[in-house]
Amino acid sequence: MLRLIHTADWHLGQSFHGQERHEEHRAFLAWLLDTLVERDADALLVAGDIFDVVNPSLRAQELLFDFIVGAHERLPTLDIVLIAGNHDSGNRIELPAPLMQRLRTHARGRVRWLDDGRLDAERLLVPLTDAAGETRAWCLALPFLRPAEVTGQMSRDDEAGDGEEAPNDYVAGINRVHSELIGAARERRGNGQALVAMSHAHLHGAAVSEASERPIVIGGEESISAALFPDDIAYVALGHLHRSQQVGDERIRYSGSPLPLDFSELNYAHQVVEATLDGERLTGVESLPVPRPVAMHRLGPAPLDAVLAELEALEALELDADLPRERWPWLELRVELEAPMPDLRARVDAALEGKPLRLLRLERRLPQVAAEHAPERVDLETLGPRRLFERTWQGRWGEPPDDDILADFDRLRQDVLDAGEEDSA
Repeated sequence: MLRLIHTADWHLGQSFHGQERHEEHRAFLAWLLDTLVERDADALLVAGDIFDVVNPSLRAQELLFDFIVGAHERLPTLDIVLIAGNHDSGNRIELPAPLMQRLRTHARGRVRWLDDGRLDAERLLVPLTDAAGETRAWCLALPFLRPAEVTGQMSRDDEAGDGEEAPNDYVAGINRVHSELIGAARERRGNGQALVAMSHAHLHGAAVSEASERPIVIGGEESISAALFPDDIAYVALGHLHRSQQVGDERIRYSGSPLPLDFSELNYAHQVVEATLDGERLTGVESLPVPRPVAMHRLGPAPLDAVLAELEALEALELDADLPRERWPWLELRVELEAPMPDLRARVDAALEGKPLRLLRLERRLPQVAAEHAPERVDLETLGPRRLFERTWQGRWGEPPDDDILADFDRLRQDVLDAGEEDSA
């Protein structure tokens, strides 16, 4: 038997509307460590987006390394496997890998290619052992695949002239990486050993969050097929989408984020997943709810008087004035107005006086203007760069950008993100 705990999308160091969340992340990691001990776990799989940005703060990195050291002290035989997500720097994730390996922690941030053009699959295969030190499974630790890592290799193969014209696109590159890695894993496994895949990607048919996930959209393709994971893979531990869910059958799962990363996620069932393997088979999956260290409240949309009434009811029912300030709930208010109200913030602040709440966002909702040429209100925080580009193009040329234009924009944006990662490494 082998017991795995699957989690993802920690986003350590996240700035939540300008506010730090170190205490929340510290509380989650303390709970996770206790859970690993309580469940007598053999392995912890962290499926990407460990940090929120490619250049995380020292405090965010300290959270990760303190957790790894604490896990090794309390569970000396625990295997930890980390992969980079699209928010992470692959180079940064791998930088302390030799030191972390002494703590039975395996960090994989990038794929590499051998001189003969084959995938360096061996470094992506991590043995998972039981308490007696016997290898019971092989983990296919596949970090987020950046286009330069897969399309560039296909271009070189095509230029080498192997007799076939290989398509130079992102999806074909992803398919090739999966195929070669799974083939290598099948050759490496012994009798009775399971295959466990880790990936940070958007699968077809999976449900996305309202506002908080950075799209993985390269070359016009946003998602990949679950068919990339054949039936002989016992469990697939996915990261990137913050809503916990299975895709297709029970063995292919997103753990979801352990904490809400946006007010749109406050009603999600935040969890980690325990998967139990017996030989080559998955024999059990259990969701372990994550306690929320800091409450989140989203009031409205409603007129101001109704929102303030909701606030009073909230205080009467749920607020604890004895909590330390770093544990005060986060608050978003959505107020519907019939006309601009210059003193809105002052009235809200007066209503919050003395209440153990931290107001993060005050959204004003004005009625729609009927005039034909009235300027449209744009919330840049939730719009995102791709939608902003589409709206700008529509306004300039009178028609939406076609798929080729959007593909060029996606590639350019990813180049900018990758350049930022290289600068931070």
